[in-house]
Amino acid sequence: MLNYFTKNINDFFKLLHIVTNNSFSNNPSLFFTVRRISNKTKSQNPQSFTVSYLRTKLGFYPESALRISKYVHFKTPEKPDSVIAFLEQHGFSNTQIRQIVLTRPALLCSDVKKTFLPKFQFFQSKGVTGPEISKLLVYNPRILSRSLEKRIIPCFNQLSKLLQSDSKAITALRRNPYLMVCNFDTYVLPNIKTLIDNGVPESNIVTMFNYHPWSFVMLPDRFKEIVKDVKEMGFNPLLVKFLHAVILFRKVSKPAMESKFDVYKKWGWSDDEIWEAFRRYPGVLEASKEKITAIMDFLVNEMGFQSLILANHPSVISRSLEKRIVPRALFARELLSKGLIKDLKFSVVFGTSEKVFVQRFVNQYKDKAPELLKLYEEKLKFAVRGKYKSNQASCRT
Repeated sequence: MLNYFTKNINDFFKLLHIVTNNSFSNNPSLFFTVRRISNKTKSQNPQSFTVSYLRTKLGFYPESALRISKYVHFKTPEKPDSVIAFLEQHGFSNTQIRQIVLTRPALLCSDVKKTFLPKFQFFQSKGVTGPEISKLLVYNPRILSRSLEKRIIPCFNQLSKLLQSDSKAITALRRNPYLMVCNFDTYVLPNIKTLIDNGVPESNIVTMFNYHPWSFVMLPDRFKEIVKDVKEMGFNPLLVKFLHAVILFRKVSKPAMESKFDVYKKWGWSDDEIWEAFRRYPGVLEASKEKITAIMDFLVNEMGFQSLILANHPSVISRSLEKRIVPRALFARELLSKGLIKDLKFSVVFGTSEKVFVQRFVNQYKDKAPELLKLYEEKLKFAVRGKYKSNQASCRT
C-alpha cells in the first residue's frame, strides 16, 4: 500500500511540474501526457470494479476481495450476477458461494448455460440431490471447470463400474468429492490391479474402496511397495484385514507410526508385542497418541488392568472412551462389587455390541438389582458429561 501511494505522489508532482511550466497551446503533447498519467493512476486503483463487486455483492473483506481480483477480472456485473443467481436457485447458501469463489475465482466469468447447467443435469440424472450437489461442489469446485464429456462422465462411469452401481459411486463421491477429478487410469486402476494380482478378492476391494476411496488414489509404484510390505508382514490377502493394513500404511506416515510405537512402549509394550497387536488389529496404529494414552491411563490406572491385556484385545483402542469404555468399565465394577459377577472378562465387557452388553449385564440381573438400568444410564452420563468429557475431542472414533 505504501508503494502505491508513493507512486501516485510522484505522478502528482510530475503532473504539477508539467502544468506549471507548460500550457496545452505551447505543448500539444501535454494533453496526451496528462491523459497517460491519469490512466496509469486509474489502473493502479485497488478499488476496481471487480473488487467493489466482490465486496458489495458477496461481502468479502477488502483484503480478500483484492486478492481474489488478481485471478478474475470483469468490467460488468452480467456474468457474475448470472453465476450467483444460478447457484442461489440451486440451493447454494451465500457462505457456500463465497467458498466456491474463494477457491475458483474464475468461475464468476462462466457461461452458466454452457458450463454449469449440463453438469447439474448430469448429477441429477444419476440421483444426486440438490444438497448433495452443493456439498460436492463446495468441497471441490474444480468440477465445474472440468469438461463434462472428457472428464466428468468418463470418471463417473469408471467409478460406477468399479463399485458395480451408480448408487455406490454416488456414496463414494459423498465421502470424497475429489474422486470426480481424479485420473483413474493413472492413480486408481493400476493400484486395483496390484491388489488383484496379489490375491485380494474383488469383493473386498469394492467394500473397502466404498468406505475409503481416497486411500486407493496413489502413485502405483509407492502403492506396490505398501502392498509388498503388508504381505511380507504375514497378512492374508484373502482377509479384509489385509486391506485395513494397506490403508493404514497409506494414511499414516512413518514418523507418526514411530511416535505411536513410543507411546505403547511407555506402557510396557515391546516392539514384537506392538507388531503382533497390529497384525491382530491394524487400527491399533491408527488411533491418535492422545487417544492411546487416555485409554491406557483409564484402564490401567483407574481400572487396574495390566497394559498388555490390550495387546491381546487391540480392537479396544478403536472404541470410544466416553461412550463405551468408561461407562461399561464403571458399571461392570459395580456388578463385581455387588457380587453379581465373579470377574471382569475384558473381551466380553468391551468387545460386545451395545444390545448384547445390555442384555448380558443389565437385563440379566434386573430381578436381583432393579436399579441396574438406571445405574448404567448414570454411568453413561458421567462418562460423557463428567470426568472424561475433556477427552472427547481426542478420543472419539
